[in-house]
Amino acid sequence: MPQTAFWICWVIDQLGTLAALFAFVHALLQRADAYAAADRKTKPLWLAITGGATVIMGLTGFWGNGTIFWLAGMVASLVYIVDVRPKLIEVQRGGRNW
Repeated sequence: MPQTAFWICWVIDQLGTLAALFAFVHALLQRADAYAAADRKTKPLWLAITGGATVIMGLTGFWGNGTIFWLAGMVASLVYIVDVRPKLIEVQRGGRNW
C-alpha cells in the first residue's frame, strides 16, 4: 500500500473508532427509561451493541482481513449516533408531549 493510502486508511480507522467510542460513552450516560420513552431498544442492548462495535473496531482495522467486521461496527455505531441519540436527546429535553 502506498504511503499516502496508508495514512488515509489510518485516519479513517482512528476517526471511526473514536465515533464508536463516543456512541458507547453517550449510551452509557443516558437514563435507562429514556430508551423506552424514545421507543428504542433497551439501554443494556445499546451498550452491548456500541461497546461491541468499539472493541471490534479497535481490534480490527479499516484495511486488511478485518475490514468487514470494522464496517459492521461502524454501521452499528452510526445507527446509534444518527437514529437513537437524537431521539434520546429529544425525549430528555421534553420535545414531545408524552
